[in-house]
Amino acid sequence: MNIEYKINASISTEQFIALLNSSGLAERRPVQDLTCMQGMITNSNLTVSAWNEGELIGLARSMTDFHYACYLSDLAVNQQYQKSGIGKELQRLTQQELGPRCKLILIAAPSANTYYGHIGFSHNPRCWVLEPTKQIID
Repeated sequence: MNIEYKINASISTEQFIALLNSSGLAERRPVQDLTCMQGMITNSNLTVSAWNEGELIGLARSMTDFHYACYLSDLAVNQQYQKSGIGKELQRLTQQELGPRCKLILIAAPSANTYYGHIGFSHNPRCWVLEPTKQIID
């Protein structure tokens, strides 16, 4: 297996959706909303991707200021390639693109909740989410 890693490579909406479907993340993403999916991939300011013979097989999709915080929004690896170190390498390469004081922040899918602690992440229970259907209360 000859995996090629790329920083901020061009990724089409179709490639992004196909990867989410093959990774298992599609059940937690609005893959049927093409406008949303296009916005997600187009507006990410840091992507690290893994390719095998021209096929997108892994992606770390982030939004960051490169100095203080990087939100790793999607870490997706095609199920055929999982448990081969690709996800770890995508995270390592993401971290390498960041400044020395920049922390990596993510929200784990329930099935991946135990994965991150054993590779060095610390758990932080202080995350809050405001759903798009909710409003800030006075």
